[in-house]
Amino acid sequence: MTAVKTTETAAPAGDIPPALPPDVTGGARKRRRRGGAFDRALPYLLLAPALIAILWLIGWPVVSVFVTSFRQLNLGELVRGEIVWTGFDNYVTVLKDERFWTVSLRTIVFTVGVVVASVGMGLGIALLMRVLTPWVRIALQIAMLCAWAMPILASTTVYQWMFDQNYGILNKTLVQLGFDSFAGYSWFSSGTSTLSVVGLLIVWQAIPFLAFSLYAGLVGIPRDLYEAAGIDGATGWQTFRAVTWPEIRSLLMMVTFLSTLWDFKVFAQIWVFREGGPSGESTTLPVLQYLEGIAKSHFGVAAAISVLMMLILGLITFQYLRKLLQTEEGKI
Repeated sequence: MTAVKTTETAAPAGDIPPALPPDVTGGARKRRRRGGAFDRALPYLLLAPALIAILWLIGWPVVSVFVTSFRQLNLGELVRGEIVWTGFDNYVTVLKDERFWTVSLRTIVFTVGVVVASVGMGLGIALLMRVLTPWVRIALQIAMLCAWAMPILASTTVYQWMFDQNYGILNKTLVQLGFDSFAGYSWFSSGTSTLSVVGLLIVWQAIPFLAFSLYAGLVGIPRDLYEAAGIDGATGWQTFRAVTWPEIRSLLMMVTFLSTLWDFKVFAQIWVFREGGPSGESTTLPVLQYLEGIAKSHFGVAAAISVLMMLILGLITFQYLRKLLQTEEGKI
């Protein structure tokens, strides 16, 4: 047999491929660095237009109100285009007015009562929808959507008719049930009763959003947790505390925070009912701001009230904000 020899030209072990020129490798590194920096900056560049628009539409009015609060801006200055700086005089005028403190306390009490009632009833309806049959649940959801879609002024007008002193359906129904003292009863004879009717209207308008939001959170809870609680013999209240509450606590706090923001700034319903009456007993801070700024043309004082409203609202919601910023590792 003839052996076939093959010859292979192998590179010596000590040979090393020639290195690239320094200018080539340096250029590649620079391109990589430039590409990496651009990739990191790209999300911010994409968000920049929306961020600038938000700052312009929301941030600028806030700054404008804050600046106006240090000016004397009545109708005369507004027409003449004069800029008269008064420092903290507007704040002193507002804080020395006893009516401001009375209205502030009334606004806080009104807000707390409405928020507690609306969130509590929204949570109750959300829990009820979880156990209802599908057809009954759909009917309830359609009814809440219709209530939610009703314009504010239209629903306020309906409530005015319902609580009318002479022709309201509520007084007539109470009289038919044997409560003769409600014949011709005026639900708007005092600030407390007026705000109670307004609060009932706001709760009715807020329940659909709260119920749908909390029901969405309840649907996301795994049924295995409820089955395990049932096997352990937990009662309904124990199941709510051990299973439902931990799962929806963050969502409940968020909707409570939103409700506080919305209900603190309620203006249309109060103004349409009695324009803050009778005798200013149902006036809240938004109504007071309107009276000072629009009715009396004291725009500087109204701006000072707006700034103080933001401070009061910040103090009210501080606890909610702190809890919303909590993390699993600790508190921020």
